[in-house]
Amino acid sequence: MLTDRVIHARNVRKNYGGRLVLDVGELSVDKGEIFALLGPNGAGKTTFTEILEGLRERDSGEITVLGEDPGTANAAWRTNVGVVLQDSHDYPQLTVREILAHFASLHAHARDVTELLEAVGLREQQGRRASRLSGGQRRRLDVALGLIGNPELLFLDEPTTGFDPEARRQFWELVKRLRADGTTIVLTTHYLDEAEYLADRVAVIADGRVLDVDTPGRLGGRHLTKAVVGWTDEHGPHRVESDDPTAAVVDLAGRYGGSIPQLTVARPSLEDVYLHMIGDNT
Repeated sequence: MLTDRVIHARNVRKNYGGRLVLDVGELSVDKGEIFALLGPNGAGKTTFTEILEGLRERDSGEITVLGEDPGTANAAWRTNVGVVLQDSHDYPQLTVREILAHFASLHAHARDVTELLEAVGLREQQGRRASRLSGGQRRRLDVALGLIGNPELLFLDEPTTGFDPEARRQFWELVKRLRADGTTIVLTTHYLDEAEYLADRVAVIADGRVLDVDTPGRLGGRHLTKAVVGWTDEHGPHRVESDDPTAAVVDLAGRYGGSIPQLTVARPSLEDVYLHMIGDNT
């Protein structure tokens, strides 16, 4: 529904030095969803998100974010848009609580600092200087700063770059909790597993153009591809493609008396689909 749209962009273009680097025909983000932008370096993701955030001007096209044009929106609009950049290390000598309290004082409807510390998992680190935080803890502080003004919309730019697997999983759960609390999230990432785990919908951008927008399971017609049923017996490995893998497995079970040796059933992964899509556009 139109009333549920948080972002709507149409015919958005940006040129640098006479070269067209962004040409988005149409894209929308709905209230309360996690929307992921995928694409190789230089694809236009950062340019597009910075235009949506009101940090960069577009050359042409129509955009509304929270009902306003980000290029002309006022300060009240900006308090409803949280931005977490890829790398920020401001105020290294202040404690976590001091940093959040400072920024809370700049917002008329700031979130409670104590509650926010709890929400992002930094309650035990609130008295620690920012310079002494681990990478994962610093990223949580960045998110807290993006949320301090109690925004309706949060942009996360490559939020888990450099995280170890445990820290990434913890951060993913934080993002899911934010969505459950009603925050709409736009996420740019290079990690396909991150997009698959978090995103309600995914847009793939290559050469400045949106190639497809869909759920992770349906992106690029992924749900329509044939499944590959594999097994290995005394004659070696076997594989067949099937539109009905359940029927294929039942048939094999009959042939092998119920137990199919080393059975596997797989469809193309999100990575397979993504690499195919961007490979056709490079």
